[in-house]
Amino acid sequence: MARRLPSLNALRAFEAFSRHGRMTLAAEELGLTHGAVSRQVRNLERQLGVRLTTGPRNQLTLTETGLRLAQATTRALELVEAALPDGAVTGDPQVLQVSCQPTFAMKWIIPRLPAFVAAHPDTPVRIVESNGPFDFEADRIDIAVRMRAAGDLTSADAEVAPFMDHFIGPVVSPELARSGLDHAEALLAAPRLHTRTFPAAWSDWAAEAGLALSPAAVNREFDHYFYMLEAAAAGLGVAIGPWAFVQRDLAAGRLVAPLGMISAPARIAALTPKAGMRPAARRFLKWLLEEGAATTPPAGVQ
Repeated sequence: MARRLPSLNALRAFEAFSRHGRMTLAAEELGLTHGAVSRQVRNLERQLGVRLTTGPRNQLTLTETGLRLAQATTRALELVEAALPDGAVTGDPQVLQVSCQPTFAMKWIIPRLPAFVAAHPDTPVRIVESNGPFDFEADRIDIAVRMRAAGDLTSADAEVAPFMDHFIGPVVSPELARSGLDHAEALLAAPRLHTRTFPAAWSDWAAEAGLALSPAAVNREFDHYFYMLEAAAAGLGVAIGPWAFVQRDLAAGRLVAPLGMISAPARIAALTPKAGMRPAARRFLKWLLEEGAATTPPAGVQ
């Protein structure tokens, strides 16, 4: 007799969400988009005719029915995993997983990635967006790109390879710059843009620049660096932009840096497991080091 089961893909997506509590983290684990996981969960609810989650979309929690199903599904998948033969290949071992901050991936890695793909067409690369801690083995990460303080370039569980210096400075739209925001006093009085992922950006820049930073008359906060930089390009105010994030926008004229850039006491580094790397990871690390060395620093760095 045929089993009465819903879509196994939908069950797998729901189980991953139930463990992580967030669609984004479930998507990272499964190699899917946030929207794909969300659709799978909604599809499962439609198939079963019950609500498995409740609450606003950005704060979903499990219903009582959802919790029971999640616990049962997790136990079932654990039994299947335990029954797999030793050494069984359950995924694509050739996919190279690189963990990095979303804006760094969007503004620095991805625009350069075609060169790596052309040189290594048999090495597929998956960019995993993450700002926080990670586990090489549990998260199946080959390389993690992180910002490291200049005095913190060692790690107990990772090899740390700095590949690019870090520069920061205020950036603003060309239109705002032409309206008079071309000197320090005017810039510091303008609406100040912030990102939740790094709220200390303005104070860190002021400290390095040797400037006293008075409270802003207007503050505007955004969830991610990318949103904040787009807000700056749209003329909503002034943002502190890392050189790696804004270099292409400055070259294209979407942003200007009236005060230039200053060197910050940090390096952008690639972290790899101390236990060793796969050949694909070694190729990607070599490419990162070469691309970092080839990245032109900002002119007139103070």
